[in-house]
Amino acid sequence: MSAQMDTPDPTMSAVAMLDSIPSDQPDFLIDVEVDRPTPGPHDLLVHIEAVSINPVDTKVRMRAGKQKHPKILGFDAAGEVVAVGSQVTLFNVGDKVFYAGSNQRPGSNAEYQVVDERLVGHAPQSLGAHDAAALPLVALTAWESLFDRLGVTQSTTGTLLVLGGSGGVPSALIQLARALTGLKVVATASRPESQEWVTKLGAHEVIDHSKDLSEQISDVDFVFSSWTTGREVELATLMKPQSHLVLIDDPVDPNLGAFKQKAIALHWEFMFTRAMFNTPDMGEQGKILNKIADMVDRGQFESVTATVLDGLNAANIMEGHRLVEQGKTSGKIVVRV
Repeated sequence: MSAQMDTPDPTMSAVAMLDSIPSDQPDFLIDVEVDRPTPGPHDLLVHIEAVSINPVDTKVRMRAGKQKHPKILGFDAAGEVVAVGSQVTLFNVGDKVFYAGSNQRPGSNAEYQVVDERLVGHAPQSLGAHDAAALPLVALTAWESLFDRLGVTQSTTGTLLVLGGSGGVPSALIQLARALTGLKVVATASRPESQEWVTKLGAHEVIDHSKDLSEQISDVDFVFSSWTTGREVELATLMKPQSHLVLIDDPVDPNLGAFKQKAIALHWEFMFTRAMFNTPDMGEQGKILNKIADMVDRGQFESVTATVLDGLNAANIMEGHRLVEQGKTSGKIVVRV
Protein backbone atom coordinates (compact mmCIF):
# COMPACT_ATOMS: atom_id res chain seq x y z
CA MET A 1 0.00 0.00 0.00
CA SER A 2 1.13 3.55 -0.65
CA ALA A 3 0.07 6.83 0.86
CA GLN A 4 -1.93 8.48 -1.90
CA MET A 5 -3.15 11.97 -2.71
CA ASP A 6 -6.70 12.75 -1.54
CA THR A 7 -8.46 12.94 -4.91
CA PRO A 8 -6.57 10.76 -7.39
CA ASP A 9 -7.28 11.30 -11.07
CA PRO A 10 -6.71 8.22 -13.22
CA THR A 11 -5.19 10.25 -16.08
CA MET A 12 -2.79 13.14 -16.55
CA SER A 13 -1.57 15.42 -19.31
CA ALA A 14 1.96 15.02 -20.68
CA VAL A 15 4.19 15.96 -23.58
CA ALA A 16 5.43 13.04 -25.65
CA MET A 17 7.15 11.96 -28.86
CA LEU A 18 5.91 9.42 -31.40
CA ASP A 19 8.97 9.43 -33.67
CA SER A 20 12.42 10.98 -34.02
CA ILE A 21 11.50 14.17 -35.83
CA PRO A 22 13.93 17.11 -36.34
CA SER A 23 13.09 20.29 -34.48
CA ASP A 24 12.64 22.29 -37.69
CA GLN A 25 9.51 20.23 -38.36
CA PRO A 26 6.08 21.02 -36.83
CA ASP A 27 4.66 18.91 -34.02
CA PHE A 28 7.81 16.92 -33.31
CA LEU A 29 6.37 16.67 -29.80
CA ILE A 30 2.68 16.41 -28.95
CA ASP A 31 0.31 16.95 -26.04
CA VAL A 32 -1.18 13.66 -24.80
CA GLU A 33 -3.42 12.30 -22.04
CA VAL A 34 -2.04 9.17 -20.37
CA ASP A 35 -2.61 7.08 -17.25
CA ARG A 36 -1.30 8.64 -14.06
CA PRO A 37 1.50 6.44 -12.66
CA THR A 38 1.32 4.61 -9.34
CA PRO A 39 4.38 4.58 -7.08
CA GLY A 40 6.15 1.30 -6.36
CA PRO A 41 7.48 0.41 -2.87
CA HIS A 42 10.53 2.74 -3.05
CA ASP A 43 8.94 5.41 -5.26
CA LEU A 44 7.63 8.91 -4.79
CA LEU A 45 4.75 10.24 -6.88
CA VAL A 46 5.63 13.86 -7.61
CA HIS A 47 3.31 16.58 -8.87
CA ILE A 48 5.57 18.41 -11.32
CA GLU A 49 5.89 22.18 -10.87
CA ALA A 50 8.78 22.85 -13.28
CA VAL A 51 11.18 21.00 -15.57
CA SER A 52 14.31 21.96 -17.42
CA ILE A 53 15.64 20.81 -20.78
CA ASN A 54 19.08 19.35 -21.34
CA PRO A 55 21.03 18.34 -24.46
CA VAL A 56 20.39 14.71 -23.51
CA ASP A 57 16.64 15.33 -23.97
CA THR A 58 17.19 16.28 -27.60
CA LYS A 59 19.58 13.36 -28.15
CA VAL A 60 17.07 10.88 -26.73
CA ARG A 61 14.38 12.36 -28.99
CA MET A 62 16.50 11.91 -32.11
CA ARG A 63 17.78 8.43 -31.24
CA ALA A 64 14.60 6.78 -29.94
CA GLY A 65 12.93 6.24 -33.33
CA LYS A 66 9.31 5.34 -33.97
CA GLN A 67 7.30 4.57 -30.82
CA LYS A 68 4.39 2.15 -30.37
CA HIS A 69 3.12 4.29 -27.50
CA PRO A 70 3.76 7.96 -26.65
CA LYS A 71 7.20 8.32 -25.06
CA ILE A 72 7.45 10.99 -22.36
CA LEU A 73 10.83 12.75 -22.34
CA GLY A 74 12.46 14.88 -19.66
CA PHE A 75 14.75 14.33 -16.69
CA ASP A 76 15.13 17.44 -14.52
CA ALA A 77 12.13 18.24 -12.35
CA ALA A 78 11.02 20.05 -9.22
CA GLY A 79 7.70 19.50 -7.52
CA GLU A 80 5.76 18.25 -4.52
CA VAL A 81 5.45 14.70 -3.24
CA VAL A 82 1.77 13.68 -3.36
CA ALA A 83 2.11 9.96 -2.63
CA VAL A 84 4.81 7.61 -1.34
CA GLY A 85 5.46 3.89 -1.74
CA SER A 86 5.11 1.47 1.16
CA GLN A 87 8.86 1.27 1.84
CA VAL A 88 9.76 4.94 1.43
CA THR A 89 11.68 6.30 4.42
CA LEU A 90 13.31 9.53 3.22
CA PHE A 91 10.30 11.65 2.22
CA ASN A 92 6.75 12.47 3.21
CA VAL A 93 3.70 13.69 1.33
CA GLY A 94 3.99 17.47 0.99
CA ASP A 95 7.80 17.57 0.69
CA LYS A 96 9.25 19.82 -2.02
CA VAL A 97 11.81 17.87 -4.06
CA PHE A 98 14.10 18.08 -7.06
CA TYR A 99 15.81 15.36 -9.09
CA ALA A 100 17.04 14.20 -12.51
CA GLY A 101 15.58 10.70 -12.27
CA SER A 102 16.37 7.71 -14.46
CA ASN A 103 16.66 7.13 -18.19
CA GLN A 104 14.85 3.80 -17.74
CA ARG A 105 11.42 5.23 -16.81
CA PRO A 106 8.90 7.73 -18.28
CA GLY A 107 10.18 11.29 -18.08
CA SER A 108 9.28 14.48 -16.28
CA ASN A 109 7.41 16.29 -19.06
CA ALA A 110 4.10 15.43 -17.42
CA GLU A 111 1.73 16.42 -14.63
CA TYR A 112 2.99 13.60 -12.41
CA GLN A 113 6.03 11.34 -12.32
CA VAL A 114 7.20 8.41 -10.22
CA VAL A 115 10.85 8.39 -9.15
CA ASP A 116 12.96 6.21 -6.85
CA GLU A 117 13.45 8.09 -3.58
CA ARG A 118 17.20 7.38 -3.63
CA LEU A 119 17.59 9.67 -6.65
CA VAL A 120 15.73 12.60 -5.07
CA GLY A 121 16.83 15.55 -2.98
CA HIS A 122 14.92 18.00 -0.80
CA ALA A 123 14.57 21.15 -2.92
CA PRO A 124 16.45 24.29 -1.84
CA GLN A 125 14.23 26.34 0.44
CA SER A 126 15.47 29.61 -1.04
CA LEU A 127 14.54 28.81 -4.66
CA GLY A 128 11.30 28.67 -6.59
CA ALA A 129 10.49 25.46 -8.44
CA HIS A 130 11.70 26.85 -11.78
CA ASP A 131 15.19 27.64 -10.45
CA ALA A 132 15.36 24.33 -8.56
CA ALA A 133 14.45 22.42 -11.72
CA ALA A 134 17.45 23.88 -13.54
CA LEU A 135 19.90 22.21 -11.17
CA PRO A 136 19.70 18.41 -10.72
CA LEU A 137 21.18 16.92 -13.89
CA VAL A 138 23.90 19.52 -14.29
CA ALA A 139 24.80 19.58 -10.59
CA LEU A 140 24.95 15.79 -10.38
CA THR A 141 27.04 15.52 -13.55
CA ALA A 142 29.39 18.25 -12.36
CA TRP A 143 29.73 16.76 -8.86
CA GLU A 144 30.39 13.24 -10.16
CA SER A 145 32.85 14.56 -12.76
CA LEU A 146 34.83 16.50 -10.21
CA PHE A 147 34.77 14.27 -7.15
CA ASP A 148 33.96 10.74 -8.37
CA ARG A 149 35.80 10.68 -11.70
CA LEU A 150 38.68 13.16 -11.36
CA GLY A 151 39.10 12.30 -7.69
CA VAL A 152 39.41 15.95 -6.65
CA THR A 153 39.22 16.74 -2.94
CA GLN A 154 38.89 19.89 -0.88
CA SER A 155 42.69 20.14 -0.60
CA THR A 156 43.39 19.58 -4.32
CA THR A 157 45.33 22.37 -6.00
CA GLY A 158 46.49 22.96 -9.57
CA THR A 159 44.62 24.11 -12.67
CA LEU A 160 41.22 22.94 -13.88
CA LEU A 161 40.25 23.78 -17.48
CA VAL A 162 36.49 23.77 -18.11
CA LEU A 163 35.59 23.63 -21.80
CA GLY A 164 32.41 25.37 -22.97
CA GLY A 165 32.13 27.13 -19.62
CA SER A 166 28.72 28.73 -20.15
CA GLY A 167 26.89 25.45 -20.73
CA GLY A 168 24.72 23.91 -18.02
CA VAL A 169 27.14 21.33 -16.59
CA PRO A 170 30.21 23.59 -16.86
CA SER A 171 28.25 26.38 -15.13
CA ALA A 172 27.66 24.04 -12.18
CA LEU A 173 31.19 22.63 -12.20
CA ILE A 174 32.82 26.07 -12.08
CA GLN A 175 30.83 26.89 -8.94
CA LEU A 176 31.62 23.59 -7.23
CA ALA A 177 35.32 23.85 -7.98
CA ARG A 178 35.48 27.40 -6.62
CA ALA A 179 33.49 26.64 -3.47
CA LEU A 180 34.85 23.23 -2.54
CA THR A 181 38.43 22.91 -3.88
CA GLY A 182 41.69 24.80 -4.06
CA LEU A 183 41.83 24.59 -7.85
CA LYS A 184 42.47 27.51 -10.17
CA VAL A 185 39.47 27.45 -12.53
CA VAL A 186 39.99 28.45 -16.16
CA ALA A 187 36.84 28.41 -18.31
CA THR A 188 36.50 28.68 -22.06
CA ALA A 189 33.99 31.01 -23.71
CA SER A 190 33.93 32.78 -27.07
CA ARG A 191 31.15 35.38 -26.80
CA PRO A 192 31.24 38.47 -24.54
CA GLU A 193 28.02 37.45 -22.79
CA SER A 194 29.27 33.92 -22.09
CA GLN A 195 32.63 35.27 -20.89
CA GLU A 196 30.76 37.53 -18.48
CA TRP A 197 28.60 34.59 -17.33
CA VAL A 198 31.50 32.27 -16.43
CA THR A 199 33.35 35.09 -14.67
CA LYS A 200 30.26 35.78 -12.58
CA LEU A 201 30.08 32.11 -11.63
CA GLY A 202 33.64 32.15 -10.34
CA ALA A 203 36.11 31.36 -13.12
CA HIS A 204 39.53 32.82 -12.26
CA GLU A 205 40.38 33.22 -15.95
CA VAL A 206 38.57 32.91 -19.28
CA ILE A 207 40.10 31.84 -22.60
CA ASP A 208 38.56 31.60 -26.08
CA HIS A 209 37.67 28.11 -27.37
CA SER A 210 37.21 29.44 -30.91
CA LYS A 211 41.02 29.67 -31.02
CA ASP A 212 43.71 27.07 -30.33
CA LEU A 213 43.55 26.44 -26.60
CA SER A 214 47.11 25.13 -26.43
CA GLU A 215 48.34 28.58 -27.48
CA GLN A 216 46.48 30.18 -24.56
CA ILE A 217 47.18 27.79 -21.66
CA SER A 218 49.59 25.01 -20.67
CA ASP A 219 50.48 22.70 -17.75
CA VAL A 220 46.85 21.92 -16.95
CA ASP A 221 46.21 19.29 -14.24
CA PHE A 222 42.52 18.56 -14.87
CA VAL A 223 40.25 19.07 -17.88
CA PHE A 224 36.46 18.82 -18.11
CA SER A 225 35.15 18.49 -21.67
CA SER A 226 31.66 18.41 -23.11
CA TRP A 227 32.95 18.79 -26.69
CA THR A 228 36.02 16.63 -27.33
CA THR A 229 35.77 15.78 -31.03
CA GLY A 230 38.75 17.17 -32.96
CA ARG A 231 40.40 18.62 -29.85
CA GLU A 232 42.35 15.56 -28.71
CA VAL A 233 45.80 16.72 -29.85
CA GLU A 234 45.10 20.25 -28.65
CA LEU A 235 44.10 18.99 -25.20
CA ALA A 236 47.00 16.58 -24.91
CA THR A 237 49.39 19.42 -25.75
CA LEU A 238 48.11 21.74 -23.02
CA MET A 239 47.81 19.03 -20.33
CA LYS A 240 50.54 17.96 -17.91
CA PRO A 241 52.01 14.47 -17.97
CA GLN A 242 49.91 12.13 -15.78
CA SER A 243 47.03 14.60 -15.69
CA HIS A 244 43.31 13.78 -15.91
CA LEU A 245 40.56 14.38 -18.48
CA VAL A 246 36.86 13.77 -17.85
CA LEU A 247 34.42 13.91 -20.74
CA ILE A 248 30.63 13.74 -20.97
CA ASP A 249 30.17 13.87 -24.75
CA ASP A 250 30.32 11.19 -27.45
CA PRO A 251 33.45 11.99 -29.48
CA VAL A 252 33.35 11.08 -33.16
CA ASP A 253 36.32 8.86 -34.11
CA PRO A 254 38.25 9.90 -30.98
CA ASN A 255 42.04 10.07 -31.24
CA LEU A 256 42.76 8.43 -27.90
CA GLY A 257 46.37 7.83 -28.88
CA ALA A 258 47.03 11.55 -28.47
CA PHE A 259 46.94 11.05 -24.68
CA LYS A 260 49.26 8.02 -24.50
CA GLN A 261 52.75 9.60 -24.30
CA LYS A 262 51.80 11.77 -21.35
CA ALA A 263 49.91 8.89 -19.67
CA ILE A 264 46.86 11.14 -19.38
CA ALA A 265 44.01 9.36 -17.62
CA LEU A 266 40.64 9.43 -19.38
CA HIS A 267 37.43 9.29 -17.35
CA TRP A 268 33.86 8.98 -18.61
CA GLU A 269 31.00 10.59 -16.72
CA PHE A 270 27.42 9.47 -17.33
CA MET A 271 24.97 10.67 -14.73
CA PHE A 272 22.48 7.87 -15.36
CA THR A 273 24.91 5.02 -14.62
CA ARG A 274 23.86 4.58 -10.99
CA ALA A 275 20.14 4.42 -11.78
CA MET A 276 20.60 2.45 -15.00
CA PHE A 277 22.48 -0.37 -13.27
CA ASN A 278 20.90 -0.03 -9.82
CA THR A 279 24.36 0.29 -8.29
CA PRO A 280 24.76 -0.23 -4.53
CA ASP A 281 25.63 3.47 -4.16
CA MET A 282 22.60 4.74 -6.09
CA GLY A 283 21.52 6.70 -3.04
CA GLU A 284 24.58 8.93 -3.40
CA GLN A 285 22.65 10.97 -5.95
CA GLY A 286 20.02 11.94 -3.42
CA LYS A 287 22.76 12.82 -0.93
CA ILE A 288 24.55 14.96 -3.52
CA LEU A 289 21.33 16.83 -4.30
CA ASN A 290 20.81 17.51 -0.60
CA LYS A 291 24.36 18.92 -0.43
CA ILE A 292 23.65 21.11 -3.45
CA ALA A 293 20.43 22.36 -1.85
CA ASP A 294 22.34 23.22 1.32
CA MET A 295 24.97 25.10 -0.71
CA VAL A 296 22.22 27.03 -2.49
CA ASP A 297 20.56 28.00 0.78
CA ARG A 298 23.93 29.08 2.19
CA GLY A 299 24.61 31.30 -0.84
CA GLN A 300 27.49 29.11 -2.09
CA PHE A 301 25.79 27.93 -5.28
CA GLU A 302 23.32 29.65 -7.55
CA SER A 303 20.81 28.35 -10.04
CA VAL A 304 21.86 28.31 -13.68
CA THR A 305 18.46 29.32 -15.11
CA ALA A 306 18.79 31.29 -18.34
CA THR A 307 15.30 31.29 -19.88
CA VAL A 308 11.89 30.48 -18.36
CA LEU A 309 8.91 29.41 -20.46
CA ASP A 310 5.48 29.35 -18.80
CA GLY A 311 3.21 26.35 -19.39
CA LEU A 312 4.18 22.67 -19.52
CA ASN A 313 2.85 21.92 -22.99
CA ALA A 314 4.19 20.70 -26.32
CA ALA A 315 4.67 24.20 -27.72
CA ASN A 316 6.98 25.25 -24.86
CA ILE A 317 8.88 21.97 -24.64
CA MET A 318 9.46 22.15 -28.42
CA GLU A 319 10.74 25.72 -28.06
CA GLY A 320 13.06 24.54 -25.31
CA HIS A 321 14.43 21.76 -27.53
CA ARG A 322 15.06 24.26 -30.32
CA LEU A 323 16.92 26.63 -28.00
CA VAL A 324 19.08 23.83 -26.61
CA GLU A 325 19.93 22.57 -30.10
CA GLN A 326 21.05 26.07 -31.14
CA GLY A 327 23.72 25.85 -28.45
CA LYS A 328 23.96 29.58 -27.86
CA THR A 329 22.32 29.87 -24.45
CA SER A 330 24.28 30.39 -21.25
CA GLY A 331 22.72 28.27 -18.52
CA LYS A 332 19.48 26.29 -18.64
CA ILE A 333 16.09 26.44 -20.34
CA VAL A 334 13.28 25.94 -17.81
CA VAL A 335 9.59 25.29 -18.35
CA ARG A 336 7.35 26.26 -15.46
CA VAL A 337 3.89 24.72 -14.97
